[in-house]
Amino acid sequence: MSPARRSALITGATTPLGVHVCAALLARGFQQVLCVGSDETTSALPRSPAARYLHVDLTRARSAHDLLFGPVRELGIEIVIHLAAHRSVHRRVEARRLDVEALRTLLTLAERHPTIQRLVVRSHADVYQQKGDLPTVIAEDHPLDLSPTAPAWRHERVEADVLATMRMGLSRLEIAVLRCAEIFAADVGSQLWDYVNAPLCLVPLGYDPLLNLLSLEDAATALAQAAQAMGSIGAFNIPGADTLPLRRCIALCGRRAVPVPGPLLGPAYRLRRLIGGSDFSYALNADRFHNAMVLDGRRARAELGYLPEHPLTWPQPMRPAT
Repeated sequence: MSPARRSALITGATTPLGVHVCAALLARGFQQVLCVGSDETTSALPRSPAARYLHVDLTRARSAHDLLFGPVRELGIEIVIHLAAHRSVHRRVEARRLDVEALRTLLTLAERHPTIQRLVVRSHADVYQQKGDLPTVIAEDHPLDLSPTAPAWRHERVEADVLATMRMGLSRLEIAVLRCAEIFAADVGSQLWDYVNAPLCLVPLGYDPLLNLLSLEDAATALAQAAQAMGSIGAFNIPGADTLPLRRCIALCGRRAVPVPGPLLGPAYRLRRLIGGSDFSYALNADRFHNAMVLDGRRARAELGYLPEHPLTWPQPMRPAT
């Protein structure tokens, strides 16, 4: 990245991932980091003369326009790192506005913006199909889950991914889409984190699939490296440093795995949500609880210089198992 290209906008900046990305950019010498989020104020972001925070509702097209053609243009921001996404799988109307429509608006505005040159979009590994007859190690050309019967949560993630990737090569923007393994941490929308926040974890009888999990530190590193990799466009898999069986993950969290016949898992977890307010949905996770999936990160290594270097710290700070 040339010395002039040291200014970035981070959306979703008040999330744990956004805070880590802001810190990563500042550590790399960025001179302007404009952070936007849905909170009125935030104390979690790093304190630096180079960092500035704005409260912006990106689901409102006028607010997004005023952001890009106000502060972003005034600061000469050249790179956008788009992290804003709804973290609940059950509030679908609000999620679609943020996950899909806000990205569509951002793409449209950025393409005619006088200073923005590069857009990095955080996507997700679960946009890929997970079936027993498909490869376990998944490269970027693996089929996406375009099934009309896919859960709305996954369908919207696929739609957002496709929104960005379909403009590559057609837009004047350099667009990079990072398909990240699941970030296993609190307050990031991790289904697995919510799943292990129970004393007993029901698992499908006869299955113990491999999981690949990503730390916040490695996710932030990948996004910062993608921001600096001027000229590199396309989709990039971002694997984590930890690949382990589901039951091993449960054990490392101090929980107990209880094998249960598959047809009983959906009703059991629906009841858990009604009783305890859990966000975990077995219907959204059934494929990966029966089929292993590990991301092939060779392209990110070759073009972005990314290698996962920060394994998760076990055990994670779960609620006490009572």
